[in-house]
Amino acid sequence: MKWVTIILLILLATLQYRLWFGKNSITDFVRLKQEVDTQVTLNSNLRQRNNLLKADIHDLKIGLEAAEERARNELGLIKEGETFYRILPTEN
Repeated sequence: MKWVTIILLILLATLQYRLWFGKNSITDFVRLKQEVDTQVTLNSNLRQRNNLLKADIHDLKIGLEAAEERARNELGLIKEGETFYRILPTEN
């Protein structure tokens, strides 16, 4: 009976050592959890920045199209290589 108790105590001590200090221990878990939280925050900031850049790109594209359309209608400008046709209404 005495040997069984000693073996169980040694087994318990070994398992406790691995739990607290071994590979994939509680300290490793806490460290990795902090790294994941930091990465999630960083990813959120980058996602927000990307969304702002996409909105800027969209605004620039629409802005260029609007400026081009205005130049065509109000100033009669045409692009290089295009042919401009003006159709005048008939006078009665």
